[in-house]
Amino acid sequence: MQRRIEPHDSLDDFPTPPWATRAICEFLTGLGFDLALMDCREPCANRGHMVAPLSEAFGHVMASDIFDYGVGFRVRDYLFGPDAHFDRTDWTFLNPPFRLAQEFIERAIRLSRVGVAVIARSAFAEGQERAADLFIPNPPSYELTFSERVCMLKGRLIRVGAVDPFAEKPGTKAATATAYSAFIWLKGDPVPADTRKRWIAPCRLRLEREGDYPSYELAA
Repeated sequence: MQRRIEPHDSLDDFPTPPWATRAICEFLTGLGFDLALMDCREPCANRGHMVAPLSEAFGHVMASDIFDYGVGFRVRDYLFGPDAHFDRTDWTFLNPPFRLAQEFIERAIRLSRVGVAVIARSAFAEGQERAADLFIPNPPSYELTFSERVCMLKGRLIRVGAVDPFAEKPGTKAATATAYSAFIWLKGDPVPADTRKRWIAPCRLRLEREGDYPSYELAA
């Protein structure tokens, strides 16, 4: 039930609920990072659902995406071209396409001065190739498991438990069977070979804000 099958050329359009990004920022603040004094890049900005809470926490946020979702972000392929084509930032936050997540992470680590935070399916921690190429040679500093489900739906952002107007069955409420985690790489981690496992306690209701969720109007 937790598999999410997308075509090879899919944009993997699964917007991130803003509360999940706020939870990660809270965790980093608890580690002692003053995010307001730092800048951040979001290279998979989509419609801005992660950019908005990042802008609440960081002093400056640079947002772009390979596709124009009509919200004014710069259209740019983060994986194309040499590293020198990109400015370095303190942090990179992203919810990348699953099939390209490793490539996004590797570039983000090279281009970030302080750290990288990635929201991905918890199953991203599995896999022999990712273990050999990413997790074993360059393990994340933290893996944060969301103790309540982060509801990501294709092409829309619906509050969990609210009626999903795009569902095939009328009256269906937004829910997910997919578990998500946040993987955080800290540059200069004093214990670089040790991934600390942590859990994000239930916080959705506390961290949701008015205006987080779009109001969808379906054509008659």
